[in-house]
Amino acid sequence: MEVLRLDRLSKHFGAIPVADSISLSVAEGDALGIIGPNGAGKTSLFNLIGGALRPDSGRIYFLGRDVTGLSMEQRCRTGIGRTYQIPKPFTRMTVMENCLVSAVAGGRSTERQAYDHCAEVLRQTHLLGKANQMAASLTLLERKALEVARALSSSPRLLLLDEIAGGLTENETEELVQLIRNIHAGGTTVVWIEHIVNALMAVANRLIVINFGAKILDGPPHDVMDNPEVKRIYMGMEAA
Repeated sequence: MEVLRLDRLSKHFGAIPVADSISLSVAEGDALGIIGPNGAGKTSLFNLIGGALRPDSGRIYFLGRDVTGLSMEQRCRTGIGRTYQIPKPFTRMTVMENCLVSAVAGGRSTERQAYDHCAEVLRQTHLLGKANQMAASLTLLERKALEVARALSSSPRLLLLDEIAGGLTENETEELVQLIRNIHAGGTTVVWIEHIVNALMAVANRLIVINFGAKILDGPPHDVMDNPEVKRIYMGMEAA
């Protein structure tokens, strides 16, 4: 089943393209990684998918429905969840309250259902023991985990992860990778932007490379990383 489809999606800021006629399809159960140099348009693509930006042209389809004209809130309720590069918790609320806000925004029908669901999400993200702590008291890794937990609390069919491993130590990154691997194994479709390629390669079954807003390659992770053009653009390496 196709979860997400972008059809010739384009967005420019003046003369600068952040999405240049991008078409792609994400199937249910995929773990898609997106790489590219700084300024390539990766986060802008997430903003287009999530509704923070409106495209100049092209369409966005989610679960077969054209969602191009929907707001961020409406897209969240249809099943698109996302995280941000810099965690943005409600610092004056507890960890549980942060997740409850997301669950309610995601359309959970009753308070009891929302609470039970958030408790399970916090268990999954290893934050249940901190449910009643203020979000401001969390470490960076815990804030990253809360960012994932808040996204999961809205019950997404598609989870967009935007450089969630940035700023973490190697051991912390390994913990986060295992968390994301478990989320994906549980049936959530994942699209992940990440500069830490080893982390991405541990989860993704497919990679897309973006440069100057254009998709230049799409394929199995090792094939993509071995491509001479990718080495040149992404890693500054010239083919021998």
